[in-house]
Amino acid sequence: MKSNWKQKTPLFLASQAVSLFGSSLVQFAMVWYVTLKTSSGFWVSMLTVCAYLPQFLISFFAGVWADRHSKKWLIIIADASIAITTLALALAIPYISKDTVLLSFLLIVSAIRSVGTGIQTPAVSSMIPQLVPEKYFMRVNGINSTIQSIVQFAAPAAAGVILTFYTLRTTLLIDIVTAMVGIGLLSCIVMPKQGERVIGNSTTEDAVEETTVFKELISGVKYAFSDRFLRNLLLLNGVFIFLCVPAGFLATLFVSRTYGDSYTYFTIVELVGFAGMTVGGLLMGTWGGFKSRIKTLMTGLFAFGVLAIGMGAVKIFIVYLVFMFVYGIALTMIQTATTTLLQEKSKLEMTGRVFGFFGAIYSAALPLGMVVFGPMADVIPMQWIMIGSGAALIVLGIVYSGNKLNHSGNRNG
Repeated sequence: MKSNWKQKTPLFLASQAVSLFGSSLVQFAMVWYVTLKTSSGFWVSMLTVCAYLPQFLISFFAGVWADRHSKKWLIIIADASIAITTLALALAIPYISKDTVLLSFLLIVSAIRSVGTGIQTPAVSSMIPQLVPEKYFMRVNGINSTIQSIVQFAAPAAAGVILTFYTLRTTLLIDIVTAMVGIGLLSCIVMPKQGERVIGNSTTEDAVEETTVFKELISGVKYAFSDRFLRNLLLLNGVFIFLCVPAGFLATLFVSRTYGDSYTYFTIVELVGFAGMTVGGLLMGTWGGFKSRIKTLMTGLFAFGVLAIGMGAVKIFIVYLVFMFVYGIALTMIQTATTTLLQEKSKLEMTGRVFGFFGAIYSAALPLGMVVFGPMADVIPMQWIMIGSGAALIVLGIVYSGNKLNHSGNRNG
């Protein structure tokens, strides 16, 4: 491990924070724009599908690329491609007069951005083990969650102000600037050669090139799903993402129908949620969770289920916000514990592929949840759906608290 990892890691986290701010700004702006223009579960679901389905398809190969090639340059190329696509949309908006045409363009651009995100995500997640000693994984992931939550805390507030006083096009232009800054910061980090870090010497890079991407993809699938712990953890995360769609990813639609359809309500809900995630990140960064990673994960999962039920059952906006705040803390516990367990339990040369599958499962479960729960929300009251999904999350926690995950998830491995 390089002796200057303490200097490189903050720079890396800062570069991703700046990039994330712009991306979050655009994501909030597009979802809110579509929600207020259509108030349709179908259109919101379609936007989400376009934002995640391409990411799902590319993630399998992106994980292999992250293990074969420079993670740093994969992140830079993906970020630059997303910025170029966003710039194209910003330039086209003044010439689009019909709402349906603009909505269609938003879907297309969202899909293209999704491809870039699918390439970038496993590279970012698997880059931390290259930079940080293993015993600091949980704390660095906690700090990273805090930084990301602070950024995402600011993003909805900024999106609300920009969309209230300016236009959707303004948010797109800001995203382009943040991408340029993020790329500039990341370019300053000097990384070891891929072969040197993964295998331990500089002569193995040619051997990696002799293996096809498809063969490495297959070997990654066999590795991840033949390992009982990794397999069950990945599947648990997929089911969790699917079931948290009603209370989490459809929160904007729920709030617009229950409490008020304005940017003010949307902004308040997002701010409170990300405030909870910020507190959760600080908690995980300082405390580090229970000695057992599994206990940390399951505590968050049970809390998440109870909170989903509570948010669906209450009728008072202030109480809903309190639940949303604690919900953010529980979400960070789950995300941090899951990411750390994958980093600790995966072989270093397989981390890119493991996180590729992790991203693919996320990208499949989320749009699947939107396809199921989005149209369902146009027929069945969302309160019922949220209560049902919360109960299912509690059952999921009970099932996985048994023998699905072994007890190797402690701080000492």
